[in-house]
Amino acid sequence: MAKAKSAPVCFGTPDGVVEGQWFKGHRELHRAGVHRTSGKGIAGTASKGVDSIVLSGGYVDDIYGEEEIIYTGEGCRDRDTGRLYADQSMESAGNAGLLLNEARGDAVRVIRGLKIEGKKRRRTMGGYEYCGLFRVADHWMTVGKEGFRVCQFKLVKLVPGEVPTPKPIALPQGEGTPIEEQVRRAVEYELLVRDSKVVRTVKKMYDNTCQICESRLQVSPEGEAYSEAAHIQALGKPHNGPDVLENALCLCANCHALFDRGALQLSDHLDVLNGLTREMKWKLKKVRGHDIKVEYVRQHRRRWDDRFSAPIDREN
Repeated sequence: MAKAKSAPVCFGTPDGVVEGQWFKGHRELHRAGVHRTSGKGIAGTASKGVDSIVLSGGYVDDIYGEEEIIYTGEGCRDRDTGRLYADQSMESAGNAGLLLNEARGDAVRVIRGLKIEGKKRRRTMGGYEYCGLFRVADHWMTVGKEGFRVCQFKLVKLVPGEVPTPKPIALPQGEGTPIEEQVRRAVEYELLVRDSKVVRTVKKMYDNTCQICESRLQVSPEGEAYSEAAHIQALGKPHNGPDVLENALCLCANCHALFDRGALQLSDHLDVLNGLTREMKWKLKKVRGHDIKVEYVRQHRRRWDDRFSAPIDREN
């Protein structure tokens, strides 16, 4: 049987549909105009926005509440294994469309899958429920539980008759579109902190030598070296770590990537841990005057606690 074709983007609740209404499957959702794209979780485009999403438990970083949802965007998920295989991007069609919804104040129809089964191929055994209209209240990028960067969106339910408030964007005349600016805003904060005073200070303290593997990557005949600053408790949403020296490390590019994705961690006593087994590898290099706060170390470890049967937080 051929798949149902996608209809044009259309915002709001379709005529004849009420909140709480049950649908057997994607074909019924499509026929009722609730979800236009059969078989896909996001219905929309980068240029017109997203008019509906289906919550089907496909991403482990999702949080489904009745009034508020943390929704992981589309992309880079293997259909056979159900796992991520690469970093997501805000520039993919569905994610860019949700950014446009936020900028313009267009509501999103939310449909929830019922009785979701299967760890690899998710199957919705109980049909689908229409949950009403939600506004895109916020967005961010973070490293998810599977170790790859994910795009996340905060969706807040609208009360009947409520109209979402757009987030107007002030741009010089003729420069950029709302979606281009929203994508830029999504990564702007991370770009700015790469050259902050804290970043420059921690690199100088260690002469660009990695605190974990102690390698110094010389990149010029004059002896200049390359290093990266890693924030222990990640900056920005949803982790909200501070840009302070007590929350920063000087690392090589390899150790930085492993640390950001939880494959390297720290104990309360600043032992370097294998983040996949939590076995101690060696001691973190630390110079005088660099006081790393244990509260940031513990927050970083807690992000990956569900890999293990129990956390290892210890009191000094």
